[in-house]
Amino acid sequence: MALPWLESRNVWGDEPGKSKPASEAPVRMCVVFSGNGFHSKEWWAKGEGKAMELGQVLQPLADFREKMLFVRGLYHEEARKGNIHSSQTGNLLSGAPIASGGEIRSGLSFDQLLAQSYGRSTKVPSLVLACEKSNPSVHKNYSMLYSSHISWSSPTTPTPLELYPALAFDRLFKDGAAPGDKSVLDAVLEDAEDLRRGISRDDQRKLDEYLDSVRDVEKRIESAGKRGELQGWRPTLAKPSMKQRPADGIPQDIGEHMRLMGDIMVLGFQTDSTRISTLKLNNDHSALRFPNLPSVQQAGHGIDYMIHHLLSHSDGEDWLKVNQFFMEQTAYIARKLDSIQEGPRTLLDNTMLMHCSSMMVGAKHNNDELPVIVLGGAGGRLKGGRVLDYQGKPERQLCRLFMSMMDKMDVRPKTFGDAKVMLEEV
Repeated sequence: MALPWLESRNVWGDEPGKSKPASEAPVRMCVVFSGNGFHSKEWWAKGEGKAMELGQVLQPLADFREKMLFVRGLYHEEARKGNIHSSQTGNLLSGAPIASGGEIRSGLSFDQLLAQSYGRSTKVPSLVLACEKSNPSVHKNYSMLYSSHISWSSPTTPTPLELYPALAFDRLFKDGAAPGDKSVLDAVLEDAEDLRRGISRDDQRKLDEYLDSVRDVEKRIESAGKRGELQGWRPTLAKPSMKQRPADGIPQDIGEHMRLMGDIMVLGFQTDSTRISTLKLNNDHSALRFPNLPSVQQAGHGIDYMIHHLLSHSDGEDWLKVNQFFMEQTAYIARKLDSIQEGPRTLLDNTMLMHCSSMMVGAKHNNDELPVIVLGGAGGRLKGGRVLDYQGKPERQLCRLFMSMMDKMDVRPKTFGDAKVMLEEV
């Protein structure tokens, strides 16, 4: 099991005189995606720093205004040439042309380009998580695998999604030969005690906090799936007819599922088991329902009377509540990252956390500009508390933002997608 970054422990690669020693906390990058865009009137920001004003969709992120970059007006030209949903999502992180007619062809996404180089230093080059399974059907002559995947390992290979929290956790912390029923934490406690004697008091506290967080996630994974079914179709049995419930299932509470995935992502960053991750909260053209959220439009009921995709067409108060629910998941991750100290900075300060969608407004399916925010500081290389507006400018490729983000992780392709230069302001 990997350790969290500890200030009192040098790592391989430290050399005197280096401007950035290997033991300095690395920069991490994660992308959080939610499909079908946002409320037409409530995705906006204006002002700077603490005085930045936010639309209602972004209110859950109000505590992070000084660490937020709100980017307006960027888009993908290629995404406007196909149909809605599939061709708007399959190239979201690449800007590549999308093949139609059942063929699967997009482009290498920038998270996987980072994983090919920057990710080599970690056990898991990139962690690709999801809370809704992929859809293999076809929509208007385009495969809906496009609308189910934002991360692509090659132009013809969407990166496999991990929907199961237990398996995502195992990938980070268990070796293939380890007994499946043995706690990761129990297996390393003796080594942890030996390590504890040789580190500073602050690092001892950090190690204890980390071990406690691992145990908490283990317990929550163990109980995942024990709640009643909440998504869509209601089963005819209140309890399974099998003698024994299958172990390590998907949590049936969608909010708990999303938070567990966020916890695992944070642990992956905290332990340096991975530095790159994507979390797809749902598909574009999503079938998720939200019985956990009380409906404004149908008092006394949850927001489970309509699937996410159709709800996005309404642009009403329940749609706004679902938007805010997604932003709460990003705020949850940001808060956890910001609570972990790494030397003079927090883990959020050493991270770029981007939340995006494949269209601006679900009711319009418009992607002439895309909703994008970036939280964190990229190890002191990214300044938050700003609104960048590229509307009306000639060179507003979203891939320019990706080039800027890769640059902050010392990965510098000459071009990426349809972009040839970075965004100077980022």
